Amino acid sequence: MLKGKKPSAVEKRLKALFYGKAGVGKTTCAIQFPSPYLIDTERGAENTQYAEILEKQNGAIFQTTDFDELVTEVKALLTEKHEFKTLVIDPLTTIYDSLLDKSANKVGTEFGRHYGEANKQMKRLLNLLLRLDMNVIITSHAKNEYGTNLSVLGQTFDCYKKLDYLFDLVIEIDKRGLDRVGVVKKSRIKTFAELEEFPFSFDVMASKYGKDIINKAVAPQELASKEQVSELIHLVDIFKISDEVVSKWLDKAQATELAEMPKEAIQKCIEHLNEKMKKPEIA
Repeated sequence: MLKGKKPSAVEKRLKALFYGKAGVGKTTCAIQFPSPYLIDTERGAENTQYAEILEKQNGAIFQTTDFDELVTEVKALLTEKHEFKTLVIDPLTTIYDSLLDKSANKVGTEFGRHYGEANKQMKRLLNLLLRLDMNVIITSHAKNEYGTNLSVLGQTFDCYKKLDYLFDLVIEIDKRGLDRVGVVKKSRIKTFAELEEFPFSFDVMASKYGKDIINKAVAPQELASKEQVSELIHLVDIFKISDEVVSKWLDKAQATELAEMPKEAIQKCIEHLNEKMKKPEIA
């Protein structure tokens, strides 16, 4: 039986990547979004201008350069009841560079092994961010993008290479004289056309995306319990379920480990295997 359903429009939280040179307005715009929870990785938000905006927006700030602390904070925002509506990680570049250093110490740098190790951890973080019922704005430093014969094509983000694949909106920000301009580098959003240029500010972003959507209340998500994880591991062992199948379950649930699956998703896997147990041929 075919499992396809008729498509219907879904109001999605804004998931965006802002990148550009220092001073172009990435942070200022990001923390003007509703009720921001700012994870500051460069202590850049200590200046008076940012502190005043955060206070006005009923925001909060958490400062870290440690990847594990960042993941712990994101999981808390995902699972706990709170009043914040926007998560800002500013910038993710610092965290990724630190993660690369840790990975190099762990697995070495031969054949780029440290990139593989760091990127596995980044996938875990990004899965959590995509499931987070909040606006998510990641900022990144910029770096030159090179073409043939090392010709400079322009600027790109200086972070995990696949970062842009996971977000609906990627904007390069530039300062031209006194004006700040946003250039849409990638978009899955109808109101932001690719390569479109627009005056970059929170008001313009909110108007184009939809103020009602970015202001929606946040709903926490319950993760798999220890009991559910233990039961599924037991059933997987009984039925000799392959790692490939388990990986598909995780990918569908946007998780990289069983303990980070949503409670409802892991329960469906458990019920599926328990149904198999009832079949006469299995018994």
